[in-house]
Amino acid sequence: MPIKIPDNLPARKTLEDEGVLIIREHDARRQDIRPISLALLNLMPEKIKTETQLARLIGSTPLQVELTLLTTESYTPRNTPQDHMLAFYQPWSQVADQKFDGLIVTGAPVEEIPFEDVRYWDELAEILDWARTHVFRSYNICWGAQAALYHYYGVPKHALPQKLSGIYRQRVKEPKSPLMRGFNAEFNVPVSRYTGTLRADVEKVPELRVLAESETSGLCIVEDTALGQVHVFNHFEYDTGTLADEYGRDVDAGRDIKVPQHYYPDEDPTKPPVNTWRCHGHLLFGNWINAMYQETPFDIAQIGADREPAETAA
Repeated sequence: MPIKIPDNLPARKTLEDEGVLIIREHDARRQDIRPISLALLNLMPEKIKTETQLARLIGSTPLQVELTLLTTESYTPRNTPQDHMLAFYQPWSQVADQKFDGLIVTGAPVEEIPFEDVRYWDELAEILDWARTHVFRSYNICWGAQAALYHYYGVPKHALPQKLSGIYRQRVKEPKSPLMRGFNAEFNVPVSRYTGTLRADVEKVPELRVLAESETSGLCIVEDTALGQVHVFNHFEYDTGTLADEYGRDVDAGRDIKVPQHYYPDEDPTKPPVNTWRCHGHLLFGNWINAMYQETPFDIAQIGADREPAETAA
């Protein structure tokens, strides 16, 4: 089964041209099944690109998935046309009474700001609390993963000496995890961050286990067995040229930035990069959605019934 997204969402044409299976809204309503219901809280500045990247991975599953795009009310995006936001996004408060099989929280370009100083932090904290009882499984990306770990467990982030950018080799630490099913023992993934989360801090929380990490770039995937969440500090969803775009913006902004490591052939930014991570991105999302499908209640109203809200650590 394909992914269900709004018929006129800009990502639709891109995905259809790539051969991603997409079902139109009126056809989805005719099928006598309950689709997987996913919410995407998109905190990235270039929202249309991020929508497309994540919809591409979600659409690789054989299950029918219905995607709901969410935004914050306490911050108005400046890099996405307002008519796009009004047409395709819902403020979280409008769906707060709904249940979802899954929630994806993206990264955001606010890593160097203390959590509590982020303009929409209080609202995000409310959303994370809501997810405990209204979402069956969550997938948190980069800063979104750091924010969730800090909010739930007080796990801090740490500033890096310089931006970590490039393609870094990761090693699977828990090959028996359903999320790691089919993974090579080692795999590549794009990394793009100014801060990191330390294994020593994660190991203080019994509910957390490290699924994959790198000797060079640190933690990659951490699973929260108590809250049904996966925290991914790197970017399986990135397009081939995303790191190049980021590098160009950093250079134009006058940042003291190094060329992304292990990304360009021969470390030469004049040569086009080669994608070496796409298959594992599809595999991770497929594993996450499949595991969620196997365990989520058929009656979506039952999601969260056995999970009570708790006081947060942050």
